[in-house]
Amino acid sequence: MKSFTILLLAMAWFSFLCGQTFDAFERRTFQGAAGDTLPYRILYPENYKPGKQYPLVLFLHGAGERGFDNEKQLTHGARLFLNQQNRRKYPAIVVFPQCPADDYWAHMILREREGIRYRDFPIEETPKPAMGSVLQLLDELLANASVDPDRVYLMGLSMGGMGTFELLARRPEVFAAAVPICGGGNPDSAPLYATRTAIRIFHGLRDDVVLPQYSALMYEAIRAAGGRVQYKTFPNANHNSWDATFAEPDLLRWMFAERRVGR
Repeated sequence: MKSFTILLLAMAWFSFLCGQTFDAFERRTFQGAAGDTLPYRILYPENYKPGKQYPLVLFLHGAGERGFDNEKQLTHGARLFLNQQNRRKYPAIVVFPQCPADDYWAHMILREREGIRYRDFPIEETPKPAMGSVLQLLDELLANASVDPDRVYLMGLSMGGMGTFELLARRPEVFAAAVPICGGGNPDSAPLYATRTAIRIFHGLRDDVVLPQYSALMYEAIRAAGGRVQYKTFPNANHNSWDATFAEPDLLRWMFAERRVGR
């Protein structure tokens, strides 16, 4: 009997670790104008009051979390916002869309020369289908009276870090602060949003998936354009620098203190 009880407790703990805490994120599906569907999860503040305005956080996941299960996109980052202390201190509406398995948030071309892989980030007028759906979803969220238009924040890791830079360029007037993690973008687009959005960039110096040089290039471009930007590297982190980023003690305090400028 004792062994059976221990087994039940172990199973319960395993279930907890495997994502049952994600239940607070409501499952939704967004239907785009072109008929595309975008799964997403949304977390409302505890004791949510529809007549009150709250900050909005949009989080773009990495390539490994693509699909249609409306679950995997919560793998990295969701627990940061489910933390009870964070929920009490920073009540916010948090949205995690999920990119389809055959798509990408940003325009990115992977090239190889002499055995070395390079990433190019072309500037295209038409967004990728997934990005197009995110733009429409964002417009819908901003039309909600419960969203404070001066406190809209953007975060993303890896593929989502690349999407963060592109989304900033496509909606430069929207975001008060942004956190691109182990991503990259086109430096030529930096002047569009540099003076509007406070940005903290993070990257692991041992990253051999998305090289830290891509974040460094964006940091230099944003700074040269007069932006409020910080760049922090983690000497011992590989591609999973999001773990160290989420452990930054003042990350949320800094982000939620920012307000939109330059309407």
